[in-house]
Amino acid sequence: MSLFSAALLSDNKSNTSTATASVSVGKPSGFSFSPVAASSFGLATSSEVKSTTTPATSTLASPTAGPSFTKSDRNKPKKVTVPQFSLGEFPLLLENEWRKMEWSEEVKETLMESVSSFKPASEAVTEARVLLIGPVGAGKSSFISSVQSVFSGRVINRAMVGSSSSTSFTKKLRSYNIRGAGENANEPTALVLCDVMGVGEGESTGLTLHDALSVIKGHTPEGHQFSPEQPISAETMGFIKKPSTSNKVHCVVFVIDGSKVNSYAKSLGATFQQLREHISNLGVHQVAVLTHVDQVCKATESDITQVYKSRSIQQAMVKAGELLGMATSYIVPVKNYCSELDLDENTDVLLLKAVDHILQYVDLYFQDNSS
Repeated sequence: MSLFSAALLSDNKSNTSTATASVSVGKPSGFSFSPVAASSFGLATSSEVKSTTTPATSTLASPTAGPSFTKSDRNKPKKVTVPQFSLGEFPLLLENEWRKMEWSEEVKETLMESVSSFKPASEAVTEARVLLIGPVGAGKSSFISSVQSVFSGRVINRAMVGSSSSTSFTKKLRSYNIRGAGENANEPTALVLCDVMGVGEGESTGLTLHDALSVIKGHTPEGHQFSPEQPISAETMGFIKKPSTSNKVHCVVFVIDGSKVNSYAKSLGATFQQLREHISNLGVHQVAVLTHVDQVCKATESDITQVYKSRSIQQAMVKAGELLGMATSYIVPVKNYCSELDLDENTDVLLLKAVDHILQYVDLYFQDNSS
C-alpha cells in the first residue's frame, strides 16, 4: 500500500511545540482519493482531524522568546491538518471488449433470419431439439419465453415461469417450437427448446441424473411429470423403448444464474460435471448461458451493450466455467425479459446471439452422426 510518513517539527526558540502530520500517498494510475473512501479505510480526512487535539508542552515564558503564553493558551488544542484524498471507485468496465459484439437493427434482423432459416443437417429429422438444464430459478423457462418474445415482436410468457424459489416451478417435460416472425409468425422454426424440472443440490430435490439422461436419450414422453421417487423406466406411461433421432436431444444448454454463481453449493458443481461426462459419452455437445447479467453489473443494468466490457460479468463467466467444468468459450451471457413489458433491441441481439451460438453446436451433432 502507500507509504505513510509523519514529521514532527519543534520550535526551540519559542519553547512551544506544535505537531504537524503529513501524509504522502503514492497513487496508482486510475485511482483518486476521496474523504468518503478514506474513512472506510480507517483514514482521517481534514474535516475529521480538525477535532484532534495535541496538548501543548508546559513551558516558562521568556522575555526574549516572543509573545508570552498564559496557562489557557498552553491548554488550547493544536490543529493538525492532513491533505484530502480519495480512493474513488474501482473501474467496473474494461477499456476494450473482451469479445467483439455488434449492436444494431441490421444485426438483429440478420440473426433472426439465420435462426428462422435454420435446418438440421440431417434428412432423418426436421427439428433440432435443445434441452435446457440448470438449477432451480436459473431462468430456463424465462429464456424460452424471451427467445419467443423476440420473434413475436412483444414480450410474452410462452413457458410458464415461477419465482426464484427453492423448488422447481416446472415439473414436466415441455417442448416449445420457436415460431417465426412477420409473415412466418404462424410457422414454427426448426428450433425446439425443451424445458424440464430444475436440478437440485441433491438427488431428492430436483431432476435426477437418471431422468436427465432418459430425456437426452429420447425415452421420455412429452408431458411426463418428473418425480425423484419415481424414476423413468420401461414401466413409465408413454416410455419410448426405441427412440429415433427425432426423439433424442441434439444439444444441451446449461443455464446458470450469474447473480448466484458464487453461492452455488460445491455439490451442485459435482452433479453438473458428472452429468456432463455422461452427456459427452452420448456424443451430445453442451454449451451454457449465463442469465441475470443485469444483476451482476450496474453498468450492464443500465446499458446491456457494456456486457463484454464488464469485469464482473467476465469473472462470473469464469466461475460458471469452473462450476460446470467447461471452457468459457462455450458460455454466453444473456438478459431475459422478466419485468419488462416492451422489447429492447440490444437485449434482443444478445438473446439471438446466444441462440445462434447454440445452433452451431446442434450442427456439430448432426455432422458427427451423419454416417
